[in-house]
Amino acid sequence: MKKLLLHIALFFSLICFSQNEQLAQYYYDKGDFEKAKISYEELLANIPQNMQYFLRTVDCYQQLKQFDTAEKAIQDRFTKYNQGSLLVELGYNYQLQKDAAKAKIYYDQALERIRKNPNEVYAIANSFERKIQLEYALKAYQTATEIQPKFNFNYQQGLLYGQLGNFDMMITTFLDEAYTNPQSQIVIQNQLSRFMTDEADVSFSDALRKALILKVQKNQDLFWNHFLSWFYVQQKDFSKAFIQEKAIYKRNPESLSSILNLANLAIEEQNQEIAKEILDFVVENTKDLELLVQAHSYLLELKISKATEKDFATINTEIEALLKQFEISPFSLSLQLIQAHFVTFNLKKPEQGRAIVKRALELQLNPYEIAQVKMELADIFLFEEKFNQALLYYSQIETDLKNNEVAHEASLKAAKTSYFKGDFPWALKQFKELKSANTQLIANDALEYFLLINDNTVADSTQTALKAFAKGDYLLYQNRNQEAIAQFQLVLKNFKGNEIEAVTLLRLGKAYEKTNEFNLALSQYQAIIDHHSDGIYMDEALFFLAEIYSKKLNEPEKAKPLYEKIIFNHQDSIYFVEARKKFRELRGDKNL
Repeated sequence: MKKLLLHIALFFSLICFSQNEQLAQYYYDKGDFEKAKISYEELLANIPQNMQYFLRTVDCYQQLKQFDTAEKAIQDRFTKYNQGSLLVELGYNYQLQKDAAKAKIYYDQALERIRKNPNEVYAIANSFERKIQLEYALKAYQTATEIQPKFNFNYQQGLLYGQLGNFDMMITTFLDEAYTNPQSQIVIQNQLSRFMTDEADVSFSDALRKALILKVQKNQDLFWNHFLSWFYVQQKDFSKAFIQEKAIYKRNPESLSSILNLANLAIEEQNQEIAKEILDFVVENTKDLELLVQAHSYLLELKISKATEKDFATINTEIEALLKQFEISPFSLSLQLIQAHFVTFNLKKPEQGRAIVKRALELQLNPYEIAQVKMELADIFLFEEKFNQALLYYSQIETDLKNNEVAHEASLKAAKTSYFKGDFPWALKQFKELKSANTQLIANDALEYFLLINDNTVADSTQTALKAFAKGDYLLYQNRNQEAIAQFQLVLKNFKGNEIEAVTLLRLGKAYEKTNEFNLALSQYQAIIDHHSDGIYMDEALFFLAEIYSKKLNEPEKAKPLYEKIIFNHQDSIYFVEARKKFRELRGDKNL
């Protein structure tokens, strides 16, 4: 019984202690430092060795200008625990009082502690960093490595150089560390990429590029070619990345998989010319069956994306020839799925497409490949307006590959299926859940449809306009572009001035782009800018206009001010980073 009462007492004391900690944090975050001070003093009285409570208590004293109290508390703790990091706290207490001379005395004493015991560097350097004393933090790491050469603080020093704006030393330190310890390369590249996209100093990328080129020229190790290729990929300069990858392949012709990955990245960025060049190189230089099939699959998708109806017969013949060459097997699965999609969505022969997919399901496939096949089968059912069958297969994928990116894609397609068939309440619920998906593209897509349904349901409870719009979207899905254009034009005619107008103009613009009617596309986007400038589609209209002028009509001077408007007026846009990069390119910046 005594033990039980003891456990109950301990339990309630823990709950009470946790609540006191939350209360102290609440007052601190709120800026009520008087109450926070009292709470943290109580917590510290119960657990005097807790450094976090002590630092918060001192911080409260300092916020309340009680510097003498703060100094006494730090001195008493230093006497009791003899921790070198407390010398930094003493120095900082004087710095807050604008007594730089006394602050320096204690900071120097902290560095002297490291000279006597290099192991103290961790706590002392950390304290300097917390107080934004970056020069002293750097000196702390340098001092420790002078005394104990086995210590390695290159990564920490590289970060500090970057924060201090010394980009040359940052780059040198990071590159040396990556070469010496290749296991740190990914972490270092992540940090470098952050600075490469930083608006604060656009010269950083140029400095990094020059440093890497110098390394490639002076050192024959392929490590630097790989690193330079990575750099060019970050800049989306796939042509220069390809040069580095070819140089690597010539000296180490074991695999072309990295070059194939580069082609895939170029395709994702819609850089089709360089993607084709890379894929042709793979086809010419490998006998690896898997790589050949992948390369041919990518090349086919590029051809189909640009094809007009007069090209369909030639493409169909090419697909059949490739399948005859590589035979029907798990290795040629990507070609089989391309064929099924092509005969369904381009040749409008869904029965043939289903037959190809069902034959593929009889092969010995892994779970991921089965999901791919089922996805294509569901897409074909959706094309045929067999909504329930499509939903059945999408749900199977969701169940079979839970939390996988493919499962999220299936969930998105299931939500779109509900949207196409006019089940807007259920579609809205699904899109709402997918807004927080891990994959950014899926999350963005889900958000777009969520806003579309939600906004137009509020504006029109009968959802008449939304039903007409969804029909146009479904025709676009079926690749019936001219019919989709006619449907969207009908929506504009029947619902002019309604909530649905702006997004209809946007869709009509994309439809005209699919049919290569770029001037008509421009007029739709311009209508959004002229008549819906306060709406949520303004940034998209600006970006799509700029892209047409830049990529399709070769009129960069018209594109430049459009990108600039996104930079200055739409910083929260998903197109902001890309618009900034395109604007710099058109402006002629060399340090992209």
